[in-house]
Amino acid sequence: MVIKLSGSLFDSDILEITKLSELIKKLVREGVRFVLVAGGGAEARKFIKRGRRLGLDESTLDEIGIQVARLNAMLLIGGLGDLAYPSVPTTLEELTLAFETGKVVVLGGLHPGQSTNAVAALAAERVKADLFINATDVDGVYDRDPDLYPSAKLLSEIDLKELKRILGRTSTKAGTYELLDPIALRIIERSKLKCIIVRCKADIIEKAIKGEKVGTVVVI
Repeated sequence: MVIKLSGSLFDSDILEITKLSELIKKLVREGVRFVLVAGGGAEARKFIKRGRRLGLDESTLDEIGIQVARLNAMLLIGGLGDLAYPSVPTTLEELTLAFETGKVVVLGGLHPGQSTNAVAALAAERVKADLFINATDVDGVYDRDPDLYPSAKLLSEIDLKELKRILGRTSTKAGTYELLDPIALRIIERSKLKCIIVRCKADIIEKAIKGEKVGTVVVI
């Protein structure tokens, strides 16, 4: 399976990375194979903000975010030890070769113009994943913005077309990608990927993997 890990995981205490690493180790020993994709988080946004003030173009700002995400990926590789492929693939071809080793493969970004959500969807498509978990800094998809509407309800599932409508105005500027960008949505649709959106916490991710009801299931 493929798990996109929110950059917020790497902004928090190292304990959260350790918990996630221990969960992955346990599941690998049970026979589960993984590709993990690290987001850039607040650190990436900080560098992108500085670059934008210096007048850098969006593709260059994307490249900055990619480099930070790859640094986060290296942290996770360190936490996984010998179970992880030792370097961060920078192309889908490298991902394929790394996955064939049987190791846990950890990615950051790949190309400017692609969010790490899109990278994770591409990875899930490439390795024919049984499940794509988008682990974010929210519990899932709500019927309304929970920051603006306290009565907003968490949706247990959502039709892909409706999700496209909700996210249709998502910004594509560097550092502003949200739950799933248009590229990720198209990949999920064309390959009919089973996708669940959950909060990026080890215990919640484990429940999603075990098929328990958490987050929001995307229905195609």
